[in-house]
Amino acid sequence: RKGLTPGYEQKSFAHADKRNILRLTGSRDGRDGSVTIHQDVDVYASTLEDGETVTHTLRRGRVAWVQVARGSIDLNGNHLEAGDGAAIEGLSNLAITSTRSSEVPVFDMPQ
Repeated sequence: RKGLTPGYEQKSFAHADKRNILRLTGSRDGRDGSVTIHQDVDVYASTLEDGETVTHTLRRGRVAWVQVARGSIDLNGNHLEAGDGAAIEGLSNLAITSTRSSEVPVFDMPQ
């Protein structure tokens, strides 16, 4: 939307709130305790222990960006290391498995 008043929001999410789950940390409507982002995007964060898996389903017309902030993961059969990112298009299901303790943000946005 045009003409929005600039704003700032900050929130801490405890490690336990992100451990082995995808925790919604940012969204258009601030749902589930996430910060409000004035864009059509859902931002998730996860800290995964070795061997743990999280999944995410993309609705029709959505794409994702998965970034490995720390550790290493297997993303739908593709190995990614810290610093790697992957653009996901044309898939509806994501499976992220930690191959070494990992921290992973996931961005779910329109195509």
